[in-house]
Amino acid sequence: MNDIPVRVKSQPQRVVDGVSERIHGGALKPGDRVPAEPALMREFGVSRTVVREAMSRLQASGLVETRQGVGTFVLATPMASPLLSVGPRDIQVRQKLAMLELRISLESEAASLAAARRADAHLAAMRAALDTFDAQRRAGGSTTEADFQFHVQIAAATGNEYFQEVLQSLGNATIPRPAGAGSAAPTSPASTGARFGEAQPVLESGKAVTQREHEAIYEAIHRGDPASARAAMFMHLTNSRERMRLSLLAASAPKASIGD
Repeated sequence: MNDIPVRVKSQPQRVVDGVSERIHGGALKPGDRVPAEPALMREFGVSRTVVREAMSRLQASGLVETRQGVGTFVLATPMASPLLSVGPRDIQVRQKLAMLELRISLESEAASLAAARRADAHLAAMRAALDTFDAQRRAGGSTTEADFQFHVQIAAATGNEYFQEVLQSLGNATIPRPAGAGSAAPTSPASTGARFGEAQPVLESGKAVTQREHEAIYEAIHRGDPASARAAMFMHLTNSRERMRLSLLAASAPKASIGD
């Protein structure tokens, strides 16, 4: 059994997380002053340099601003949408394909890292997503949620929260899930757009192919083979981009009129 190294938060990140939790939890409200450097140093048992690095990270994330000679203050929640938060209905075909292109490079590396770092709990979560995907596929149901969860669990297995955050944002845009999940009302490709992992009429065998590709990724991660995991994910997402391209082209093609 592989020894999984314990990943410990850096000192600046501990301070960032502590202050962020107070802001998001309402203990620190917009306009409130963040505790001064000496107070944070005592609370977290860190140096002044660590506190200043943490404040720089909080400023970069838009949570606080530092006023020279006065202190650091909580900012109001920004109205602008964060990076990659655009919804699936608001992006064009070109953007969807471009996002999948980005996912190819990101998730290939994520799969490689997951193979090196995964714990038994990660493998169990991936296996559960794969089994749900297969059950839904065989029952003729939607496999979208299980597909999404499989990729999210691989990102989680990297141990790098930024992989998970970025990939989940990309997934939200390129793996749209139907509104009102669990509803019995059917949704058509025309109303929801092409879904990553969902077979369209022109690609009826798409789900079975996706299942086989997912299994190849899982097996490489399970046996701790980073190179094979990277290659399997690269092939899967490259194929997925082509499936999406064909599905989107089919959906946007002009319909033949009566008599044509």
